[in-house]
Amino acid sequence: MAWDEWEQLKAGAAHRGADRMQLNQATPAADAGGGSGDLHSDKKAWVRAGQGVRGLKEGVGKALTALADGQAGLGDGAAVQSAAAQKELYESWKKYVGDVNGRCEALGGLLEGAGHDLAKSDETVLAELNRLKTRYEDTEAVGGQAQGR
Repeated sequence: MAWDEWEQLKAGAAHRGADRMQLNQATPAADAGGGSGDLHSDKKAWVRAGQGVRGLKEGVGKALTALADGQAGLGDGAAVQSAAAQKELYESWKKYVGDVNGRCEALGGLLEGAGHDLAKSDETVLAELNRLKTRYEDTEAVGGQAQGR
């Protein structure tokens, strides 16, 4: 390959590269919404959202207490079939409401953390949300099923 041909290839590649997007500036077409084109995020808004989700735990905790109080006089339920079904239903809901409580804590923490850690990549935040989704994935309901009765 002659030196002149190499120089022509380099010049052609440099010319084609000039038409590509530059990551250090927004193109005018990207700013069609009328905004400044800059990405802005309010740390306080993320923290407030996280605190709000965590605040749901108080209501969920009260519901869990009321659920336990309502179940207290039932006993083990071995003598009466409907009492056994009630106990099974209670255990199912106790687990479910407990998981909702844990989910509020975990998601609230993620939202608050997003406000503090805006430097995290989208992929990192998505991975954390997916771990949360997997951890609290709803399970098949067991309470109130006939189960051969």
